[in-house]
Amino acid sequence: MDLYTPAYKPNGSEIAVFTTTKGTIKVQLHGEDAPIHVGNFVELATKGYYDGLHFHRYVPNFVIQGGCPNSRGYTNAQVVDLVESGMSRMGTGNPGYYIHEEFTTNPHNVHKDGTLAMARSSNPNSAGSQFYFCLGEQSFLDDGYTVFGDTVEGLDVVWALRVGDEITKIEIENLSA
Repeated sequence: MDLYTPAYKPNGSEIAVFTTTKGTIKVQLHGEDAPIHVGNFVELATKGYYDGLHFHRYVPNFVIQGGCPNSRGYTNAQVVDLVESGMSRMGTGNPGYYIHEEFTTNPHNVHKDGTLAMARSSNPNSAGSQFYFCLGEQSFLDDGYTVFGDTVEGLDVVWALRVGDEITKIEIENLSA
């Protein structure tokens, strides 16, 4: 699959506002440190790509993960049932492309409590739409996964999220013209 370069060029002041079934989370995006990841995330969010998707992976004191298009069209309970059955394709979807890793060039690639980072497969250049929030410090991920934002409001909501919770909408504040 070809690597995608987003057209959107971050200005460094973008804030992602996640509206979920558990509440609202505000994330300061790091466009100066991870311009490809932020540009890609902003493009997907402004197109409504994430609206109606569910969180599909929860590991206590590690991460809560969402952004897989294979979670679209299910109820919260159906997502839980599918994930628990092991028969789901959740966690395998992407937007039809991958983006280049930035963990080797990001000078502030630190996985802290509430950090927003991009999930990927074993290929370093396989991130697309799936993201995770760190539930506590996860420094062992610093050298392998790109951090592109930090929670500035709603950390309690991040910690309350579980498999099946829905992303109602993600809006981006302070967009470039």
